Amino acid sequence: MIDAAPIATEPCMRWNRLLDDTRLGAERPGLSGAPRPRLDTARSEFQKDHDRLIFSEPFRKLGRKTQVHPLPQNDRVHNRLTHSLEVSCVGRSLGELAGKRLHADGLLPPGVVAADVAAIVQAACLAHDIGNPPFGHAGEFAIRDWYAKHDAAFFAGMAQPCIQDLTTFEGNAQGFRLLTSLVDTAGLRLTYATLGSFIKYPWSATHAPRYRPGKFSYFDSEREVFATIAHSMGLLEVEPGVFCRHPLAYFVEAADDICYAIIDIEDGIEMGILHTFEVEELLLALLPPTLRAQFEQFRHDRSDRQRVRWLRGKAVDLLIEECVASFFANQPAILGGVFRSSLVEAGGETVASGINAAKSLARDRIFTHTRKMEIEIGAYAAVDTLLDACSDAARELLIQGSGTALSYRASRILGLMGDSAPTASSGLENSYRLINDFLSSLTDNRASELAQVIRGRG
Repeated sequence: MIDAAPIATEPCMRWNRLLDDTRLGAERPGLSGAPRPRLDTARSEFQKDHDRLIFSEPFRKLGRKTQVHPLPQNDRVHNRLTHSLEVSCVGRSLGELAGKRLHADGLLPPGVVAADVAAIVQAACLAHDIGNPPFGHAGEFAIRDWYAKHDAAFFAGMAQPCIQDLTTFEGNAQGFRLLTSLVDTAGLRLTYATLGSFIKYPWSATHAPRYRPGKFSYFDSEREVFATIAHSMGLLEVEPGVFCRHPLAYFVEAADDICYAIIDIEDGIEMGILHTFEVEELLLALLPPTLRAQFEQFRHDRSDRQRVRWLRGKAVDLLIEECVASFFANQPAILGGVFRSSLVEAGGETVASGINAAKSLARDRIFTHTRKMEIEIGAYAAVDTLLDACSDAARELLIQGSGTALSYRASRILGLMGDSAPTASSGLENSYRLINDFLSSLTDNRASELAQVIRGRG
């Protein structure tokens, strides 16, 4: 939710600029914001974004990163990859319905079709967790806590914005960094429209306490590229460095909310944490009387999984329709940068209460499950070990000024970091950003293995 004050002079974002297919790193002077002519036989630039993400290494690594349950033994439980794919499917449906409505209203610029709107949302959904470190949110907290436990001397010489980036490390901002500053390493050059839709919290760590504590979408190192993309698409600037969301970002948020709430509780059944009847009751509350009556006919002689899947499918369909209706009911406020809610929250009491009930059930029963907490404690230890080792090696390199004078251990640790390894000229701030790049690129399994090797247990 963005608590941005209304801006004077009746500002309004425009779809002809918001659907900017300028590709990062291939900007066309004087032509930003003007979609390229579309060839009927070719994929649009937005469809290419989707494919670039699917074929990328950072996206593949999500298959071994935690969604909710670290290192699960049950193959049916979601990881970040399956979660992202499911979010992208919901996002595509949201974007398709929205694109058709925008086309019918004559709001799509020349060269852009309804399927392009779907492709933008789908691609942004695919990327929405791409910057998350290993072990899910536990990994984020572990990184923050490691930096926060150090005293002022540890950060001597660092600028305050960098210190805030480190002590409030955020997977969303790491994702934007990966998609922009690390584009050569990641092999991704996405369009401005997809990058804009990806940005959920359009401000930095410095602004976060006033807008959404602990949540932000760009580090200070990406301040300039963020501003360039935002200005190109005509995102409204609330104050220097703070912008209103790209309208399609609301669909990305809605797709994530829908999947996070409903799929998490389905995983709870698979993990033996929740009972089927609890989940059935929750999903039924989302459905209208006609669908509840259908379920009573369907449920006979069906397995637990079949009943839950039927309810989940109907609930997702309903939520998609409600969120699209919510978007267009609030489109003037969204384009004016004064919409202060989410599409789920604005979608009616039944929808909002149903999603909140699902999130509450997950928070109270799943997130506090003993097995999950035990593994997360181990995740904290693994992250501490890796940050200790990498920071010691980086600091030794900066002191020595040359890789040839390094200790054997430091040289080997820097070697393990590959493209993310600091150099003697990196400086302290950039060295820690590179260390976080390396750590965030690791899967749960690889982080655990490396931590064990460093502790001498390999």
